[in-house]
Amino acid sequence: MSNTAAPLEVLIDELKRLPGLGDKSATRLAYQLMNLSSEQTDRLVQAIRGVHTKLNRCRQCQNYTEGDLCPICSDPKRDHSVICVVETARDVQAIERTREYRGLYHVLYGLISPVKGIGPENLTIRELVNRMSDTTVKEVIMGLPPSVEGDATSIYLARTLKPLGVRTTRLASGVPVGSKLEQADRQTIFRALEGRHEL
Repeated sequence: MSNTAAPLEVLIDELKRLPGLGDKSATRLAYQLMNLSSEQTDRLVQAIRGVHTKLNRCRQCQNYTEGDLCPICSDPKRDHSVICVVETARDVQAIERTREYRGLYHVLYGLISPVKGIGPENLTIRELVNRMSDTTVKEVIMGLPPSVEGDATSIYLARTLKPLGVRTTRLASGVPVGSKLEQADRQTIFRALEGRHEL
């Protein structure tokens, strides 16, 4: 039998389901949440509900947005001839923080991983290929992590896009092997973008 009150135990258990939160972190966060005022709690609950009810995927890049097209895809000042392919929507934010990249994005929502049962059909690759019918697209940058899955996905995409006459490049070294793009600092991401190379 637990020494913790049932509602608190339920909250801790739910928080532990989140990636990266273990027993100690979930417990610490649960106690912090308990100290919120009713108004702060309501705002937090509304914010969580809002991302589930108000957001959908951009019909072009698959990033989260409130409308049909995200602000990046609908911005005429962006370079529509370059698309950077990333694993998650968080990676878009990581690259945007550099304030150096002015092209568009495409979010895959995962990487090819036969071990995990994730194939090309489980990602938004079809949507990316459909974007190639727009003849303004000249280059696709693989902004995927330097890992076995990231490399496999980059190679698959390069082979898929090559017959379409689109140049495929990859971020240069600078992003450590095995790391996530979202964890890299601005300068590292900027160097990686600047030193990208042909696949």
